[in-house]
Amino acid sequence: MILVTGGAGYIGSHTTLDLLRAGHEVVVLDNLACSSKLSLARVEALTGSRIPFIEGDICDPAVLSSVFSQFPVTAVIHFAGLKAVGESVDRPLYYYENNVLGTINLCRAMSDAGVFKIVFSSSAAVYSPANEMPVRENSLTGGGISPYGRTKLFVESLLQDLAHADPRWKIALLRYFNPVGAHESGLIGEAPLTRPENLFPAIIDVALGRRPELLIHGADYPTPDGTGVRDFIHVMDLAQGHLKALDKIDATSGVQTWNLGTGIGSSVLQLVHAFERASGKPIPYRVVGRRKGDLATCWADPSKAGAELGWKACRTLDDMVADAWRWQQLNPNGY
Repeated sequence: MILVTGGAGYIGSHTTLDLLRAGHEVVVLDNLACSSKLSLARVEALTGSRIPFIEGDICDPAVLSSVFSQFPVTAVIHFAGLKAVGESVDRPLYYYENNVLGTINLCRAMSDAGVFKIVFSSSAAVYSPANEMPVRENSLTGGGISPYGRTKLFVESLLQDLAHADPRWKIALLRYFNPVGAHESGLIGEAPLTRPENLFPAIIDVALGRRPELLIHGADYPTPDGTGVRDFIHVMDLAQGHLKALDKIDATSGVQTWNLGTGIGSSVLQLVHAFERASGKPIPYRVVGRRKGDLATCWADPSKAGAELGWKACRTLDDMVADAWRWQQLNPNGY
């Protein structure tokens, strides 16, 4: 059985769907701070499977101990954590407590239960701003990254230390880029519970008339159109990467690291225009100052994942936008 922490969230729910369709048994732990239990009800409807669910926090050791005592967990996919770059700059202690201390608690509970296999949801935010593009797994990390990025890098380091100390650990670090889109059914997707900071849901808010304009944070970057460039990856391609990594580390020990991205950089304005095509609606925008912690460009070299996992992102930017727009039209208020 696979424990999915944060499994009711955006990426977690899509990965849970694919795990069930691949024949895995799954138990989900989520504190519902940034997610909805209804996402799992939708996954159950799509798969015809029942998902055991525990509402609880990875910062609570008693909750984790209870999960491992109740369920025959053999591996963990670890999504639970906070993820807003801007918020992490303003509330660093909150991010370290949730992302780092929570993972320490999880690893202790795993070790106590004799479970040593984990796929960790890391991020391209661990990479140094000094890197040339595209970034590879051996590119520089750290430097002028955000507190959010540092929490991910701290967790990577502690997992590497665990594997060095105990060869029973089998660990995958998945550094993924900018997850977007939704399941093609339109039944599950991204549903922020607070005003979204991420670009995709912010654009959708404008398209739905929930805000008058999109704020573009910086148009003076050294990019073709001056706006930031990112590697957007469809959430269902990303979910498949987790399954591939889970299978791969069965036959290995120690730590394996893979980038999950398309290898294609798209600018903020390119994304805006893709949404205009998909929705048939204009997306008015206004350029404001840069945000702390943001990079000018960041996209992946995903060739290592292709060679070692047999994984490749298949969906285009237009696919991502079309699926996200379908989700929003069917679920204008989220879950």
